[in-house]
Amino acid sequence: MAARNTVRTDDELAGLDVPSLLRFGLGEGSRMRTALFGDGAVSAAVVLGRAGVRPRAVSFLAKVVRSGGAAYAAALPEPVPGESAGATVRAWLEAAASVAHTVDDDESLARWLSAVAEVMAVRDIATHGRGSI
Repeated sequence: MAARNTVRTDDELAGLDVPSLLRFGLGEGSRMRTALFGDGAVSAAVVLGRAGVRPRAVSFLAKVVRSGGAAYAAALPEPVPGESAGATVRAWLEAAASVAHTVDDDESLARWLSAVAEVMAVRDIATHGRGSI
């Protein structure tokens, strides 16, 4: 089956079900892995960018997940700055924690969060001519 080139708007991407992508995309060999690291990462970047979260906060969260795991990060009172953004990210972390049973799963989540931070930084440069991770 050939891949389709589909252009999605930011609004369409922001409407994706990131918790489901995390639940079905984290496992090794998952069919949804490409969607998680593709559209899912861009979706998360759009949502967090609109909430005013900086890429470095997501990079830091990736380090926390790498060190403590998905369940530990999901229990943080403020995984990223901002009450609304924190609640959104906590839902993502809880979805990931529900399927993250190994260190490899936690590492995959940390790599995904790092990818989200990179997308955010690139979007920031493209939009504002500046960026920092």
